[in-house]
Amino acid sequence: MRALSVRQPWAWAIARGHKPVLNRSCDTGYRGPVAIYASLRVDLGSVESHVVREAATATWYAADPVTAIGGIIAVVSLADVCAAAASGGRCACGEWAAAGAYHWQFADPRPLRWPVLALGQPGLWELAPEVADGLSRFLPDEAVRVARPGLAGSN
Repeated sequence: MRALSVRQPWAWAIARGHKPVLNRSCDTGYRGPVAIYASLRVDLGSVESHVVREAATATWYAADPVTAIGGIIAVVSLADVCAAAASGGRCACGEWAAAGAYHWQFADPRPLRWPVLALGQPGLWELAPEVADGLSRFLPDEAVRVARPGLAGSN
């Protein structure tokens, strides 16, 4: 399974379904489940964002497990990537979308009841088998099962 490191509070906003678009500097051909890793770094400038303030005012509370840092807090589906804004065009990706960026579009956010500790990496990265195994205990659906050699349909 793939994972993506995201700073807080953006990771929280993705996990709770407030932020369906993540702005990135590159495209990816990958589509499917992505574990959202809340990085150890926090984006302190995010308090300036009106969309973060609006979302946080409605639903933020400090004891929420998806506000953690240094662990996987959710699994989402990477449904598509919009490249229109990256090439200077217009798109309809919503208020979370930034000009000049690729818009990674997420669907079906599944926040975890407890973070799964892991060491993050930059970019889109592959989970270690033991971390993916731990994650599958929290979300026991087929999308997050550990890929095992020789099994049909492995990720």
